[in-house]
Amino acid sequence: MHATDPAAASPPEATPDATPDAPSVLPGQVTALRRFSRFYTRHLGVLKEHLLDSRFTLPESRVLWELAHHDGLSAAALARELDLDPGYLSRLLAGLKARGLLRGQAAPHDARQTLLRLSAAGRKAFAPLDRRSEQQTVALLARLAPVQRQRLVDATHTVAALLGAPDEPAPGACVLRPHRCGDMGWVISRHGALYHEEYGWGTAFEALVARLCVRFIERFDPAREACWIAERDGRPLGCVFLVQARDDADDQALPGIAQLRMLIVEPDARGLGVGDLLVGECTRFARAAGYRSIRLWTNSVLHAARRLYTRHGYRLSATAPHAEFGVELVGEVWELDLS
Repeated sequence: MHATDPAAASPPEATPDATPDAPSVLPGQVTALRRFSRFYTRHLGVLKEHLLDSRFTLPESRVLWELAHHDGLSAAALARELDLDPGYLSRLLAGLKARGLLRGQAAPHDARQTLLRLSAAGRKAFAPLDRRSEQQTVALLARLAPVQRQRLVDATHTVAALLGAPDEPAPGACVLRPHRCGDMGWVISRHGALYHEEYGWGTAFEALVARLCVRFIERFDPAREACWIAERDGRPLGCVFLVQARDDADDQALPGIAQLRMLIVEPDARGLGVGDLLVGECTRFARAAGYRSIRLWTNSVLHAARRLYTRHGYRLSATAPHAEFGVELVGEVWELDLS
């Protein structure tokens, strides 16, 4: 419980007896909650000097997680988010900066304020830690039957809601997560099905998406590339990829240029801001990774996608007709300048 919680801040004599209508907290309830806390911290191994056999302590890991998911936080905002003493956090940040994992940048609205971002090395260091955490959670859930898994997940929502967790997404909220095993099959299947149903594109398009997914997995560089799956209550609503752009002729990397690929949003999730969430995350990641611009290829018939790109500052730079997917189309190259 945080010290800012009214119950925690009250003196002992002001608790149950001062509010006659409130039932007393039973000793057995206190014992049960403390027992669960000891069980869970031991179960996750957070009492070890380093988390998940990494080179990071638990507080360092939390700082890395926050900056990986909330790019451009100030130290003050980070201290509030983690409920950490500013002096202690300052020492944590200094240690991570000395290891080349963080970088600071003056805030555009106030040059006196420094915004914190993970460096490319920081993202590369965080990726295996995040992956091990995911694997640990998968292993924990794999021991349970499907019905038990859902009961456990529902229980976490209940605990978070009762204790007022500020960063706990409410049931039904859209969240972004990195890709995991099995996602590429969904990406290929949904691209193939949706573009055939809505635009009449043939299997050549599905084959292209499959090749791009294979290429992404084989070349994946977590410091400079990412895939995000948007989901609600465990159901995928959309996805997007950001990769190193390459020359179509010789497949050589184009320095400083990222490529946004395979953006898709399920029909029943359109109009809910999922596309904006995915495209915005690409921009934040690209800036943090040091790219100077983002490029994408789309087609003129994808009107909603073109409006989305325009909203995020992309500009049309080239067009060319083609019939690669079995219908006559006009391909378009769009670019976003990050400098």
